Amino acid sequence: METKTDAKPKQPMMENGPYLEKFERFEKGAKGPAWVLAARKAGISHFTELGFPTLQDEDWRFTNVAPIAKRPFEPVVEPTRDAVAAKALNQFTFAGLSGSRIVFVNGHFAPELSSVAKLADGVKVMSLAGALASDTALVEKHLFRHARADANAFTALNTAFFQDGAFICVPAGKAVAEPIQILYVSTAKDNGTTAHPRNLIVAERGSQVTIVESYASLRDAADFTNSVTELVAGDNAAVEHLKFQDESQQAFHIATVAAHFGRASNVVTHSIALGAKLSRTNIYATLAGEGLECILNGLYLTRGEQLADHYMIVEHAQPHGASHEYFNGILADKSKGVFHGRILVRPGAQKTDAKQTNKNLLLSDDATANTKPQLEIYADDVKCTHGATIGQLDDESIFYLRTRGIALEKARRMLIHAFAGEIIDRIRCEPVREELDKLVWERLEQNEQVALNP
Repeated sequence: METKTDAKPKQPMMENGPYLEKFERFEKGAKGPAWVLAARKAGISHFTELGFPTLQDEDWRFTNVAPIAKRPFEPVVEPTRDAVAAKALNQFTFAGLSGSRIVFVNGHFAPELSSVAKLADGVKVMSLAGALASDTALVEKHLFRHARADANAFTALNTAFFQDGAFICVPAGKAVAEPIQILYVSTAKDNGTTAHPRNLIVAERGSQVTIVESYASLRDAADFTNSVTELVAGDNAAVEHLKFQDESQQAFHIATVAAHFGRASNVVTHSIALGAKLSRTNIYATLAGEGLECILNGLYLTRGEQLADHYMIVEHAQPHGASHEYFNGILADKSKGVFHGRILVRPGAQKTDAKQTNKNLLLSDDATANTKPQLEIYADDVKCTHGATIGQLDDESIFYLRTRGIALEKARRMLIHAFAGEIIDRIRCEPVREELDKLVWERLEQNEQVALNP
């Protein structure tokens, strides 16, 4: 479910012109079923109508995407000629994780860098382009159903220009013991180089799976990643999905995760944002069945002049559903964090239990956080709460630790690590949790403001 948030008068042709011209050339060589081609045309049409959001759009008023709109638009329509050695991937987080891994370079599938472990019968881990050729009916059942091109300009642009991505399908009753990795690597050298990854993850009735979706850079370029992930959890399915963004400090990253959860399903999602100059993750979760539970976690660490934005709508459409959102941000230097969360309880969704919490820790006087938790309730028998905090380290907590013989610098480090640990500890997959905990610890230790005297 996505509400139409970006609608406004059509932008001047000169602003949309380069995108239309590129699409006309791209469309001539685009392959795929007729229904995909029709979706592409609808996508560019919606983008032309919506245009890029501006600060006058309520849902974007803290995040200025003008730097993206003003940059050259150079979609990577062919696989890159830059060879990526397998050993180059060892530098990335989760490189040592066991299980299957499918790799994409600048948005294109790299089979020579990918490996798929032996899986239960019927489990599919492959590129979306390959699935469109071999499993068309299965893909058509879910693709474009949840991330609406008419609701978000960036989703519309992805729909028009996507070429590949990951397709993961776990059949009913099957379980995948080890996590499945999706790794996107950027080797862009030029500003404006753009990739549009599209992922489709389907966990059918009673299945179990853990997905780790990562974005990383090999070069320090101002490229643009515009990804869309559609996640479907069937009745009684158990799914854990982690999106990890650690791209170049010059990069731009916009992502949409559109999820649909069935009856009595149990879903945990995590969004970890460490990289990019500007990043925004849109999360749309539709709780479509009774008696389900979903937990949405987020952690963003920013420094310099980074901006990390999380926007989400959690829709309770049926009774007896539970959702819990926990997002923490640690902001240093002149960086900025944005959180805008909305819990929507539809009429008839009685006995809903929903909680939304956003906490921001400012490590400098120049860091800023904007937070806007919302409740929109149309049922009368519910339990819904929300809250947000913005502040620096608590003096009383520091004093408590110091009275027990802990030095000031160490006390600050302990409290900041614990603040990040509130989110990391909620990751259920132990190998993923341990590696991410180690990485965040190292990143915080590298930041001189962590130990800086107040």
